[in-house]
Amino acid sequence: MAKDQIRVLFGADGEVTESPKGRFFFDSHLAKFTDLSAVRLLRCGVDTVRQLYEGLLRPELLSLFGEKPGMVDFAGYRFHASRVGRDSGYQFKLQNADLGLILLLKNFNKKIDAIGPHLKIEVSPHAIDAHEPERLQELMDRLAVESMSNVAPKQCAVHLALDFQGWTPPEDIVACMHCKATAQRSFDGISRFEWADKSATYGRGQSYLFGSAGACQLGLYNKTLQAKAIDKLDWWEGVWRRGDNPFDADDACNYDPDAPVWRAEFRYHHSIVNQFAAGSCSTGTGDFIETRTFAEFAPHLDGLWRYGISHFRLLSRPGINDPLWTLIRDDVTVETGVTSLFDETFYKRRYKTATGFSGKNIDLMIGNAITLAARQGLDAKKTFQALKSLPFWPLIRTYYRDKGMTPQDVRAMIGERLEERIVRWGVAV
Repeated sequence: MAKDQIRVLFGADGEVTESPKGRFFFDSHLAKFTDLSAVRLLRCGVDTVRQLYEGLLRPELLSLFGEKPGMVDFAGYRFHASRVGRDSGYQFKLQNADLGLILLLKNFNKKIDAIGPHLKIEVSPHAIDAHEPERLQELMDRLAVESMSNVAPKQCAVHLALDFQGWTPPEDIVACMHCKATAQRSFDGISRFEWADKSATYGRGQSYLFGSAGACQLGLYNKTLQAKAIDKLDWWEGVWRRGDNPFDADDACNYDPDAPVWRAEFRYHHSIVNQFAAGSCSTGTGDFIETRTFAEFAPHLDGLWRYGISHFRLLSRPGINDPLWTLIRDDVTVETGVTSLFDETFYKRRYKTATGFSGKNIDLMIGNAITLAARQGLDAKKTFQALKSLPFWPLIRTYYRDKGMTPQDVRAMIGERLEERIVRWGVAV
């Protein structure tokens, strides 16, 4: 476990005192101070919610989707109805950008007349900002009931985002960021990729990505540039100015419109939230929290934020946390609109483990299949099709599903491992 630098305050007479709220950090080994007094913490909140539901799709819902995209009436709102690509995992989409909701419908891996995870509702930042968690959950639940019968919420995925100013990532941030995550995605415009640290740098040093999209992921990027690119800067500036205090001259302008805003964003897949729900318990009663919805999990988002800080660790030198990482760990709470249960909950992930022979042998079989595919010159698509043709493919699919991976995740993993196998060892070995 990495240690923190000593956090201190400078008094008016120059006296130095150790303080948990100090903005100066002292590295005793290097005899060096780091000044973070110019860092402005603008907002930490929920940026994205994806709520999963299981149920049986209503036949009248599917009649909304014709051969061509178009506007439809559904549940008292106007939506744009269209079909979506298979990579999304769903077949249909209802979107209302003004409302801030996207409904993804009909899971590709389940029959249309069978109960299954046929609905995922994605909520935008402005919709999250406009609703308390309970109200947002009521809206999503109502849309789920309008979409399916036998409805049951499965779990939510969340993105937690901290926006701040007065800090710029060091040039060696990829080397300084330590994590256990495994990257599974690539991006257009990547300028640097580090296999050892499983991280990506793209956009000419304006964006960094660490970890896996199917698990826990950290994005660190210039939010000002991103907000301008999607024409949302005016809205975000309104959010950032909420911390300004017109009655205090020393704190009148927390947000500086002339300085870039950087964002640290922890993205948690449904499987990770599910592990926390299954493994975390109340310190008072000992009961597991066992949440299934965003509203139920909202009081525990501070715990998820702390986990992200400990899972990804920015170090100033080996074994020592960077001062910024200590600051955003100790001084940041997630704005949710509900009372945090962080101090009343013991947080722990409960991992599902393979039982019997299947887990170990499936991993070995997949590894050997990738080696044989490389020797035969097969690409990722043909390798994946070959595996799906096996009579025990359902066992393989169940094994990876229990690890929180969709078939699309499995295909991406196979493609990455196949490429690595060819690049590292060639096809003739």
